[in-house]
Amino acid sequence: MSKFLIRRVLFAVLVVVLGAFIIYAVMRMIPMSFVEARARELSQRPNSKPYHEWLEQLNRMYGLDRNIIGGFIFWGKSAIRGQFGDSWAHTVPVVDKFQSVIGLSIIMAVIALTFEIIVSVPLGILAARKQYSPTDYGVTVFALIGISLPSFFFASMLRYIFAVKLGWFEVYGIVSRDFPMLSAFGQTLDKAWHLVLPIATLMMVNIGGLMRYTRTNMLEVLNSDYIRTARAKGLSEKKVINRHAFRNTLIPLISYFSYLLPSLFGGALITEQIFAIPGIGFTAYASMVSGDIPFTMFYTVFLVVLTQVSLIIADMMYAVVDPRVRIN
Repeated sequence: MSKFLIRRVLFAVLVVVLGAFIIYAVMRMIPMSFVEARARELSQRPNSKPYHEWLEQLNRMYGLDRNIIGGFIFWGKSAIRGQFGDSWAHTVPVVDKFQSVIGLSIIMAVIALTFEIIVSVPLGILAARKQYSPTDYGVTVFALIGISLPSFFFASMLRYIFAVKLGWFEVYGIVSRDFPMLSAFGQTLDKAWHLVLPIATLMMVNIGGLMRYTRTNMLEVLNSDYIRTARAKGLSEKKVINRHAFRNTLIPLISYFSYLLPSLFGGALITEQIFAIPGIGFTAYASMVSGDIPFTMFYTVFLVVLTQVSLIIADMMYAVVDPRVRIN
């Protein structure tokens, strides 16, 4: 197992490096240039250096005076030391800005993922057990609605119904107007209340797909020979589902779970922007719009790293639920 994990980690590192290089190359090809705009702004100040000198200095500072490969190596050396430069849009170090906003996004992602699993897996199993019944059709329709609705449309719909029409929630933001006057416990509840609609949106982004995937795999397992044998031995339906079918359904589900967490952080880009939640998605969107290459580069590479970490965790979980993986 240790040798497998070492090979898996080395492969993940290679994927991250290649992914980071592709992202860097795309960033270098973006037509809009912050460096040129910044050099023009600095050159217009009183007693300032001319434009071409500022442009040369800024290009040298960010490694943009080299070709793409040389510039990527320049960026990579700093990234290995944990130095990703200063955010052009937020005028603070990229890592500091990331640390200040990632906590809120992690809380939202963990809560959304937990509710996705709690809702999707049991409903998917229930639909498989009652195939072609009204329950199955109802779960299928609910899942298809979750799959079909884009996150921005579902978020806008929730905000219009529950915030604008019913007035149960604030239209946007993380705190209410009277937040400073609340107690510590009241402030916590106020923030939690503002996160209900964003978390519901993040949950609905993946709940339909996970529900359908669970149903499909459960149906495949229930039609297996060993399930028919277990039933023929007189085992109760509850034992057949919980002890035999569900354990084998988990094996393909683990591979699906490995993509849920990165997709939640990617989906937060739109959801947090719509609800004005100051998390990593909201910050990354503002950086992309303003041409903040250092933070945008960091955010996209962060998603690549998060995906590889999720896949490694999924590989380890395979060995937990399937003894054949440990033997191999």
